[in-house]
Amino acid sequence: MDDIDKKILKNLQQNARMTISDLSSQVSLSMPAISERLKKLEASGVIKQYTVILDPAMLNKHLMALMFLRFDNPTHSDSFAEFVKNEAEIKECFYITGDFDYSLKIITENTRTLELLLTRIKNHPGIVKTQTIVILSTITDSPSIIPD
Repeated sequence: MDDIDKKILKNLQQNARMTISDLSSQVSLSMPAISERLKKLEASGVIKQYTVILDPAMLNKHLMALMFLRFDNPTHSDSFAEFVKNEAEIKECFYITGDFDYSLKIITENTRTLELLLTRIKNHPGIVKTQTIVILSTITDSPSIIPD
């Protein structure tokens, strides 16, 4: 990946709907050259998808929380992974190091819907400890990974 690819990616991270013509102007490269580079970035997996970023509050999702979980043993990992994939309010799930095994990012409507979700999670077999932290405000939230 060269500096031109990085410029293309920076522009697309700011606006994924940017046209090839606009990218061409921003990067000072011909439209066919931009198209070819985009195809290569897509084929190599650098660009996974083009998407929109939604405002949760505008969709009546006013509560964010982090939940940490510890299991009694790793045999529950596969079933827990399947469970998480089927819970729409769980936006991110990470297998982590430290005192807990998993970290979840939850976005939901309110404390009532959070409580219902936490009950479903805590009823999953093998969970021995949880900790839930409600997020009061967001300082930074950038899904962009700007290449160096």
